[in-house]
Amino acid sequence: MEVQFVDFSEQYRIIKDEIEPGLKKVFETGNFILGKEEKDFESEFAAYCDSKYAVGVNSGTDALYIALAALDIKEGDEVILPPYTFIATALCISYGGAKPVFVDIEPGTYNLDPKKLKQAITPRTKAIIPVHIYGQAANMDEIMAIAKEHKLKVIEDSAQAHGARYKGKRIGSLGDVSCFSFYPTKALGAFGDGGMIVTSDEKIYKNSLMLRDYGREGRYEHKIKGYNSRLDTVQAVVLSAKLKRLDQWNEMRAKMAEVYREELKSVKSIVTPPTLADRTHVYQTYAVRLPNRDKVAEGLKEKKVGVLIHYPIPLHLQEAYKELGHKRGDFPVSELVASEILSLPMFPHITKEQIRYVCDSLKALV
Repeated sequence: MEVQFVDFSEQYRIIKDEIEPGLKKVFETGNFILGKEEKDFESEFAAYCDSKYAVGVNSGTDALYIALAALDIKEGDEVILPPYTFIATALCISYGGAKPVFVDIEPGTYNLDPKKLKQAITPRTKAIIPVHIYGQAANMDEIMAIAKEHKLKVIEDSAQAHGARYKGKRIGSLGDVSCFSFYPTKALGAFGDGGMIVTSDEKIYKNSLMLRDYGREGRYEHKIKGYNSRLDTVQAVVLSAKLKRLDQWNEMRAKMAEVYREELKSVKSIVTPPTLADRTHVYQTYAVRLPNRDKVAEGLKEKKVGVLIHYPIPLHLQEAYKELGHKRGDFPVSELVASEILSLPMFPHITKEQIRYVCDSLKALV
């Protein structure tokens, strides 16, 4: 048997008849940039996230960068984030000249540890970016309380958590602003790149609208120095069709995650992802921890099981951030997780038979 890491062929089959007329309409009208369908999708996605506004942009990275710019984060400011995440979370801070400041993660959820947050705050700190890693929310109540105490803004990096809930609230409605990626492998993925800024703050919304489109209000009336970062209308057609089915597909992921848990619970050396009682997990990635990770990964690939190793080098040890002066041992939880994590195949239409094959192959290697 061969099991791909992700396989969205069934998703395409399901939405094909819906998106083809929509795409044809866009092609015929020529409204490729910020067309009606794109604006409609912004409204749909804002409502889905229980927020007032949404701004479509080129990518999740642009969403983060523009959100920070909309909050006037600039050179000399500091922004706190976890070192265990994709580098885009830090790059968006660096692009504007601000300094990334790392805070270690929790050993269970792999999210930013609120208990270690206060010690990283300085007079230059302006914002916190919690990353809802792998599809489960960070401890937002604690983070928001600390942010409020120190008058800091909170930008949710929600690139991996479309549709997840925290204490009944949707991801995207918890911080001052939330940023999503629509990279094709995401739970809500486009047929190319795309991203979204979500907020209920009118000022952030208006700033983001201008920043994504050359800083203009009218066609040639430029109020601020902006960028060119807009979600294509074609992608909005695809994403709108998928959004209608996102909750169902997330439920399917959760059921398959339970199959994984049952299959692997007898193997003491494998740590499966926990689901906390006060939040949901959408399993954007099904990441387990185990010793001899690299050897096991190679063995699974030989058995035609698609696996990935996400974030094997924490950001504080990346050469790109050597100027921050960090060394091995500075953020031990992130370093441990990075050395043990292995991402197994996960997509809504994965079958129980495929998961059992993955687990049997995995158990034979540990």
